[in-house]
Amino acid sequence: MKPELFWLGWVTVWTLMLWIPYIADRFVVWGIRDTLGFPKDPPHQSRWAERAKQAHYNAVENLVVFAPLVLVANAAGISSPAIVGAAQIYLWIRIVHYLVCVFAIPWARTLAFLAGWACQIVIAWQILMR
Repeated sequence: MKPELFWLGWVTVWTLMLWIPYIADRFVVWGIRDTLGFPKDPPHQSRWAERAKQAHYNAVENLVVFAPLVLVANAAGISSPAIVGAAQIYLWIRIVHYLVCVFAIPWARTLAFLAGWACQIVIAWQILMR
């Protein structure tokens, strides 16, 4: 397996797991019955869980861009240290992004998002310049 596909796999697994903390909070705040059902007026979740949910949505939205870039590079036979490095950094940046969202660190959230975007630009650039 090419290294960039390895990192794509881990980014995908990370994104796959991000729903667990905010659903666990929902069990605590709403109770089992309402979590498994459709409550009329559910109480607000913990603020950190609401931020975790938004971070999860953001991870999914960005995976929609990141994954095709890595897959297009792979299908085109384009691999470079820049692509591998960008894919690896992207995983760690997405982890940082999630954590700073949950812990409400505003400037770090924006910087992590921009760093992830820069990783996507690096991969796109490598594809377009071949």
